[in-house]
Amino acid sequence: MFPALFRISRRRALQGSAVALTVLGLLLWWLLPFGEPTPHGDLTFSTGSQNGVYQRYGVLLKDALARDMPDVTIDLQTSEGSQQNLARVATGKADFTIATADAVAKYKRDNKPGATHLRGCARLYDDYVHLIVPRGSPVLSVRDLRHKRVGIGQEGSGVRLIAERLLKAAGIDPKRDITPLPAGIDTVPGRLEAGDLDAFFWSGGLPTAAVEELSERFQIRLVPLEADLVEKLHAAGPATSYYRSAVMPADAYLEAQNGVTVPTVAVANLLVTTDRTDPEMTEGFTRTVIRSRDRIGNTVHPAQLVDGRTALYTDPLPLHEGATRYYRSVKP
Repeated sequence: MFPALFRISRRRALQGSAVALTVLGLLLWWLLPFGEPTPHGDLTFSTGSQNGVYQRYGVLLKDALARDMPDVTIDLQTSEGSQQNLARVATGKADFTIATADAVAKYKRDNKPGATHLRGCARLYDDYVHLIVPRGSPVLSVRDLRHKRVGIGQEGSGVRLIAERLLKAAGIDPKRDITPLPAGIDTVPGRLEAGDLDAFFWSGGLPTAAVEELSERFQIRLVPLEADLVEKLHAAGPATSYYRSAVMPADAYLEAQNGVTVPTVAVANLLVTTDRTDPEMTEGFTRTVIRSRDRIGNTVHPAQLVDGRTALYTDPLPLHEGATRYYRSVKP
């Protein structure tokens, strides 16, 4: 009798243990995101100038990363733009950044320090080139900027790169034929409004808040950048092949455009890191960028254009191993 009772008690104990283990397993499955990496450590994200799209995007992305990767500490660094961003990442002063494809191609072509280590994580959204003048300005094309005071972007910016190339394509020497102002989007709107500038270039996602705010308090106009300029840009060599003709939608800046589209030039933005960055960290970072598209896009509208189907096309950079893992994990 007693052995039978012992066997029954032992069987019940084993069954209870099995139930407890099952409950524990379900609890762990619910609490821990199995199948997704949980990176930890510190990283630096180099963004852009104050009031620019890169900086506003970086602030919101930092919040999203804090939710998705709570064991990672993220430091944001403002910068002059794409060219400085690439130099920082390539030389180990930052871990991730955003840069335009033309700036990446130039950095690689010039064989600058660390260029061979650069890797892509995602193709993000396109930058649109703006040439902005007061509404009553006689400037109707880039060619009309001769002898004018022109904001051409900071030295390390992608704006500077494309502005100088567009001026040269129009037959204007950026150093001799204009009075150049090396300033960014944080100051040029005010300089134009104050009459210290005749025009300024900007390259950014649509709409750029600083331009939108300027258009609401001061009458401005967007100067068309015609297709023949893109043809001349392409003729300069492979590093300029990343520009394409585009159209500024009529509702990008309602106050400035009066319901009219504006021909312009566009270039893709890339999320960039190096082959030195941990694959797990890169996979998690890329995942957050894609997943947070709509949430960030509610505030920074260009982020809505991040497309998971095309994000892996990061030419002229090869995909980072960690980014490749992410895209494979979501492939149907």
